[in-house]
Amino acid sequence: MPMQNVSSSMQDYLEVILNLIENEETARVTDIANKLKIAKASVNQTVNRLKRLGLVQQQAYGPVELTLKGREIAEIVRKRHRKLREFLVDVLGVEKTVAETDACLMEHVISVETMEKLTAFLKHCHNCYRTDGKN
Repeated sequence: MPMQNVSSSMQDYLEVILNLIENEETARVTDIANKLKIAKASVNQTVNRLKRLGLVQQQAYGPVELTLKGREIAEIVRKRHRKLREFLVDVLGVEKTVAETDACLMEHVISVETMEKLTAFLKHCHNCYRTDGKN
């Protein structure tokens, strides 16, 4: 399933689930709701949609687990998020909390071509354009 067939909201869920699994070893509906600052009922609805798409698995009242495809999409979204945040903070000098919010919005709409070029730019000029005085 191509990533563009998964809504921005669902991509955010997958990224949160991945981070919870890696940091807390489990992703429960309550934890997901707390991270996204939404109601558990909303999380349950979206988790059910993600299950129908084959992106997560969950036994009744159990933790939410990513399928291979769900993990793949979550890792792509998280990588985009981190690279965009890095660019905004290190190159443009955007304040970290603003960059975090902007990166979250941008990660869903940036083209593959632009993301590849941004990644290459960051790799090539990692220290060239720092705005923190550490050039």
